[in-house]
Amino acid sequence: MSEMANTDPEGIDAVRMTWNVWPRTKLEASACVIPLAVVIAPIRHHPDIPTLPYAPLRCKSCAAVLNAFARVDFAAKIWICPFCYQRNHFPPHYAMISETNLPCELYPQFTTVQYSLQPTPDPNNPSAHPQLPPVFVFVLDTCMVEEELDFVKSAMKQALGLLPEHALVGFVSYGTQVHVHELGFSDISKVYVFRGNKEISKEQVLEQLGLGPAGRRTAAGFRKGIQNGYSNSGINRFVLPASDCEFTLNSMLDELQTDQWPVQPGNRVSRCTGVALSVASGLLGACTPGTGARIVALVGGPCTEGPGTIVSKDLSEPVRSHKDLDKDAAPYFRKAVRFYDSLAEQLVNQGHVLDLFASALDQVGVAEMKVAVERTGGLVVLAESFGHSVFKGSFRCMFKDGEQSLGLCFNGMLEVNCSKDIKIQGAIGPCTSLEKTGTNVSDTIIGEGNTTTWKMCGLNRSTCLSVLFDISATERSNDPGGANSQLYLQFLTSYQDPQGKTMLRVTTVTRRWVESAVGTEELVQGFDQETAAVVMARITSLKMEMEEGFDATRWLDRSLIRLCSKFGEYSKDDPSSFTLNSCFSLFPQFMFNLRRSQFIQVFNNSPDETAYFRTLLNRENITNAAVMIQPSLISYSFDSLPQPALLDVASISADRILLLDAYFSVVIFHGMTIAQWRNMGYQHQPEHQAFAQLLQAPHVYAEMIIQERFPVPRLVVCDQHGSQARFLLAKLNPSATYSNPINMATGSDVIFTDDVSLQIFFEHLQKLAVQS
Repeated sequence: MSEMANTDPEGIDAVRMTWNVWPRTKLEASACVIPLAVVIAPIRHHPDIPTLPYAPLRCKSCAAVLNAFARVDFAAKIWICPFCYQRNHFPPHYAMISETNLPCELYPQFTTVQYSLQPTPDPNNPSAHPQLPPVFVFVLDTCMVEEELDFVKSAMKQALGLLPEHALVGFVSYGTQVHVHELGFSDISKVYVFRGNKEISKEQVLEQLGLGPAGRRTAAGFRKGIQNGYSNSGINRFVLPASDCEFTLNSMLDELQTDQWPVQPGNRVSRCTGVALSVASGLLGACTPGTGARIVALVGGPCTEGPGTIVSKDLSEPVRSHKDLDKDAAPYFRKAVRFYDSLAEQLVNQGHVLDLFASALDQVGVAEMKVAVERTGGLVVLAESFGHSVFKGSFRCMFKDGEQSLGLCFNGMLEVNCSKDIKIQGAIGPCTSLEKTGTNVSDTIIGEGNTTTWKMCGLNRSTCLSVLFDISATERSNDPGGANSQLYLQFLTSYQDPQGKTMLRVTTVTRRWVESAVGTEELVQGFDQETAAVVMARITSLKMEMEEGFDATRWLDRSLIRLCSKFGEYSKDDPSSFTLNSCFSLFPQFMFNLRRSQFIQVFNNSPDETAYFRTLLNRENITNAAVMIQPSLISYSFDSLPQPALLDVASISADRILLLDAYFSVVIFHGMTIAQWRNMGYQHQPEHQAFAQLLQAPHVYAEMIIQERFPVPRLVVCDQHGSQARFLLAKLNPSATYSNPINMATGSDVIFTDDVSLQIFFEHLQKLAVQS
């Protein structure tokens, strides 16, 4: 496990695996309980990755790219593919290759390289550059109170100022009806209106906007228009370079009012979110194919009109809850999910992204829209108000440039090559299966499966996917120590970077096969506990959504018991003899916290919140996802430097400040005595300088976390016994409860819960693991 010890566990490849050595057969793999999975951040930034200005060499048999693990015959100018053993000749421009003159992709340290692919020139117009600037279409809900609308308008104006000048911008506003604003005509504001109560096809949208049958000519005109400034024809009336339409758009936003449609007493407003997104998608469909484009939806309440409706207009009918979904008592849910499913399909075909910024005190339909956001690789942010720091900070972060930028990329595609005994089951995360089957595709499907290639319409530096593998059922080969003792995996990610250049990132990794039937020691040493916990969390969340009546807690418990039975050391039926290797020692604790987390326990959350949490769990890297499952706790006190504390109620003390990082929220919790001193104002007195510094330290660290994270976490500052202390208490191990206060230290706290504590959980686990 030495590679886990360093500060950057993903390394140059941005790859982590549940097991770093792989069992030989399907049977041995299933006995390992935790599936074989690779978690990869396909375009994470790393300073040591070289960018090569030429196209990659591909194997003529399996299309894998030349890499550091290929065997090379320098005399015959031949390379042998490690995946299929095909012999390939080097092309003429590699003629100078020798053992002392290697091309970059053959250097052993460059297991990840990046190719900058030259665009194919347009024969009719040699000077034209077919790379098009990215398009952002803002879709703004106007059914909200004036104050909220003012917040969102000022955020949009700020975003327009942050966009690259060459980026193209479009604007759609909606309430009871949908308004597409023409930006290319600044003298008078011209608006196209669509009815909000019936489904509308892409063809109807184009027809009504005057982009219909002449669409082909329009697209050509659009491309030409982009190059020669722009004309007033076709799509250019609706999407314009940010630098040209910033003034027009700002004036439009100034004049924009809340939806004026009358609302009957006792009713919700008519809000046609579904139609608005359909119209925006149709509008983008008229852009040149291959354009990187995003629909940025700013939604302030539930859809009550037309396709995508999630609740009726009658206020006495509440928005669906988890209980309603379980009992099939949410009349609109399935129909809305089907609608967003077809919208996702349209967007994926166009290569476009749906981003969702939802801000409301009630639900807005994130649970229904999740499918379209996740399949297109869109961003999602859920906040209580458009004035809240969670929305404002995250929205600004999306458009910001420089170190803190998200590095939004477009039109991505991930392709996986693997050694012949390995089968791909599927991927979990922001992608869509392209149904490209082959000999390496497994019959078992998990997530987006039945393929070796996935579409990722939108991706950024932190985008992460879990790819799950299976071993083919064939018996092990008779060559345990020979050339076949290594397995190889290659990940090819092509995408358009923010400047519109086409890039190809190639990561090739190798691991060893191990005969686990002979000895499990090597297998144990290769176990990655954090990655395993995150992969189990992702699979469980997926099963909870896909399988009716799935009992997540029971499934996790049974998996954990099987794992401990297989890898623990013990005498049969003697719980006190049970010990677990240090490579597994943290895993049960992760499972304990996962069982209590917001991904599994939906009792206190709305379907929107659950969908939001799970979307982020599926797309963040291992370090972030592990914090979502098991938050980190830091203790600040007078008698020691800031240090990690146990995630336990015993860590609460009257003279301590605790900082909890639970990913979605950051909590600064003041012990009773500290809170009293602060309320008396000691920190302002010159002789209590140390106290002032103690109060300040957690805020400095919290600010650092907030700066680096997307979406921006919610900051909660609270005191012991205060109402907001629940944000901390809910995450702590209840070692002292109202029914069992024996473990209490002075100045500590109890938790009012019937949950079992970690200690009792361990005792039960030991008892069950050693049963014969």
